[in-house]
Amino acid sequence: MTDWKNFFSGKAYRLIDHSDPLSLDNAMDSFAIDDAIALSVSKDKSAHTIRLWVHNKTIVLGISDARLPYIEEAVSSLQAQGYQTIVRNSGGLAVVLDKGVLNISLLLSGGNSLGIHQGYEVMVAFIQDLLADYTTEVKAFEVEGSYCPGDYDLSIDGKKFAGISQRRVRDGIAVQIYLSIEGDGQAHARLIRDFYQVGLRGEETKIKYPTVRPETMRSLSELVDKPITVELVKDRLTHMLDDLTVERVQAELSDEEVLEYQKRKKQMIERNKKALGDLA
Repeated sequence: MTDWKNFFSGKAYRLIDHSDPLSLDNAMDSFAIDDAIALSVSKDKSAHTIRLWVHNKTIVLGISDARLPYIEEAVSSLQAQGYQTIVRNSGGLAVVLDKGVLNISLLLSGGNSLGIHQGYEVMVAFIQDLLADYTTEVKAFEVEGSYCPGDYDLSIDGKKFAGISQRRVRDGIAVQIYLSIEGDGQAHARLIRDFYQVGLRGEETKIKYPTVRPETMRSLSELVDKPITVELVKDRLTHMLDDLTVERVQAELSDEEVLEYQKRKKQMIERNKKALGDLA
């Protein structure tokens, strides 16, 4: 397994903390920012970066979700429950974000030499080390019955609490994970189960959508039976990195990154309008 420490050991790293849900308008900002920073890292204009982000009451859809036969009804149902909906620019299917879900982006250079599977393995090893004080039982494999299933689902005792996606921007890599830390993991799963039931109405489709079984999903605090919070995991992350690196740089976006972010955000807005129409 690729050692994540190779990217950070003995070096300065950049930390961007957007874990206040009010720090950004919506999740489109986060995906556009990650693209901008990944490009900056690929040009050696930024150190390897870790970005923390939280968005409350948000459903992030995959491109395939927008092709559901009854997508308008499905999205309207989510919005009626107070959830923002966006279509992301990376792979995967629908996931739930809220104030108890911490998203971590590893923004690294070396995409031309680091394979796709290796990119996922970097995040798996990073999370296993991050959570080592709480558990050593984090496994990576597809959890059938979970939402947004994939080979690198993270689970404990077969119950999924995290999922990973990945995006390449030139030589830059954005490996993103959602960690369901606090709250009711099964409630999140029921929300996505109902979304697909409304969006499909039992129709057969060329795209295979997951049959979500809520009992396959939990939050981390539920799985380890400890009151773990987003703040505790953030503190653990900074201590882990500070012990390994020579300097932590906390810098917001440069002028060049802001311009790239604005360009990427515009593209996401256009993509969402195309996918969701007036519901975007």
